[in-house]
Amino acid sequence: MEGKKVTVTINDKEVTVPREYTILNAAVEAGVKIPTLCHLDLHDLKMVNRTASCRVCMVDVEGSPRLAPACATPVNDGMNIRTDTMKAITARRLSVELLLSNHPTDCLVCQKNLQCELQALAHELGIREIHYSGERNSFHLDTSSQAVIKNQDKCILCRRCETACNAVQTCGILSALNRGFETTVGPAFNLPMVETSCTYCGGCVAVCPTAALTEVNHVPKVWEALRNPKKYVVVQTAPAIRVALGELFGMKPGTIVTGKLAAGLRRIGFDKVFDTDFGADVTILEEASELLHRLENGGTLPMLTSCCPAWVSFIEHQFPDLVDIPSSCKSPHIMVGTIIKTYYAEKHNINPEDITVVSIMPCVAKKAEAARTELSIDDHENVDIVITTRELAMMFKEAGIDFDKLPDEDYDHPLGVTTGASVIFGTTGGVIEAAVRTVHEWKTGEELEQIEYEQLRGIEGLREGKVQVNGMELNIGIAHGLGNARKLLEDIRNGQSQYHAIEIMACPGGCIGGGGQPYHYGNEEVVKARQKAIYQEDQRKNVRKSHLNKEVLKMYEEYFDKPYSEKAHKLLHTTYTPKERI
Repeated sequence: MEGKKVTVTINDKEVTVPREYTILNAAVEAGVKIPTLCHLDLHDLKMVNRTASCRVCMVDVEGSPRLAPACATPVNDGMNIRTDTMKAITARRLSVELLLSNHPTDCLVCQKNLQCELQALAHELGIREIHYSGERNSFHLDTSSQAVIKNQDKCILCRRCETACNAVQTCGILSALNRGFETTVGPAFNLPMVETSCTYCGGCVAVCPTAALTEVNHVPKVWEALRNPKKYVVVQTAPAIRVALGELFGMKPGTIVTGKLAAGLRRIGFDKVFDTDFGADVTILEEASELLHRLENGGTLPMLTSCCPAWVSFIEHQFPDLVDIPSSCKSPHIMVGTIIKTYYAEKHNINPEDITVVSIMPCVAKKAEAARTELSIDDHENVDIVITTRELAMMFKEAGIDFDKLPDEDYDHPLGVTTGASVIFGTTGGVIEAAVRTVHEWKTGEELEQIEYEQLRGIEGLREGKVQVNGMELNIGIAHGLGNARKLLEDIRNGQSQYHAIEIMACPGGCIGGGGQPYHYGNEEVVKARQKAIYQEDQRKNVRKSHLNKEVLKMYEEYFDKPYSEKAHKLLHTTYTPKERI
């Protein structure tokens, strides 16, 4: 009967839990720590990685001749469990030592040094030598993509990445290959990542406990550009950075560090510190214009937002027959790069070839996006280097910056002047809410007094809201996480969707939960704290609608003429093409 409870005893602590719990779930309720490696409970995504492959969580169950994996063993009423018997302790240590025996020992120079779960567990268990020696696996290092590095030598076969890729994101890129000692996790036929349909969402990177999957490190490129006296190096920061970066300096999730972020970037030598939010405001003017054009001229509906590069790759590979429905707008950071190398360069008499644009993004996929030829101008990339939130923290630490003691400073004008609408781009539902604020005022000619659209907010993976605009009811769909995006796209393909506009973000929670953010995967409370901070940033802005950004309007007047003009379309829009699904 559903809802039935059972009572178990763990290390002499009695606890009553739902009967569908595992021993590991019950241990959490009892306050008993059982170490794990392969287990990953993505509670907010309703997904659990429960392969029991690492055997680190083995426990002693009274009456059983064998130890049981706590992560995969259901509880029974009256069960008596111990985690501290010599048998359990020895098995736990043995499992970790066996993993270490087939693992590289280059921890000092490893990208996940001090953030590696295997390293942390070995330290916790006091392992100072490895008693088992023998042949080690040796695989080819896959550096084929612009975004993700796959180092199978460091894989512990936990298969978390497989769960994230297949069950959560439904991309189907990663799976177990071969058998026995030759077992690996990777794309079919061991194809290089760049030859697959990988979206580079970074979900696999976010859940990997070791450095088997990491983002491509572009920090050295940034330092090289900053050292070059011939380069005019400008930086832009995505909205989600300001509510997550502080976590890497010991601050609580959701701490807003906007001013310290700008100050820190100046300290390490950037010539100008701009805000991607400026590009978000421009995106809204272009995207709102496009939506109105489609609504008024019988264009393809629903229109899908196109700010997320992983989501764009997803539709190109997985739904190639639907590539005409996303907005043609480039993403905000690509727009900023374009504006810097055209409008800003002309206005300040700077040769665009002397400018290096660096983007600080919460996203691994932005690295690959910046290299896409269809987003370039005259074969020159608009954004030269992309680093993640984690990489920026590394730079600040390398520079010896005491981050929490930095003063609060403003971004540079004009590309640092932004609105509240642009800030909420960082969370699921934010892009479409920002667009609706502008669409409403453009369509009605009346000032929107209540600008918070609560019906578009939330953390549910799939949701919808209805918005009244000048007597017309707009039906809005919102999805975050590519598994949810798939459901929406299948409805569109089957003619079941009645939406006018849809916002899709690849990462759970949107950009605040991006694959380049401080490691948090599966922690809904962290995502909620970041989301709350994003809305707080919006509320404290003097201007909260993109079409009222004076610097954006001035730029249009001086350079683009008006939103959705011929020149704007040439520089700020793009096209997408179907791609083979591999």
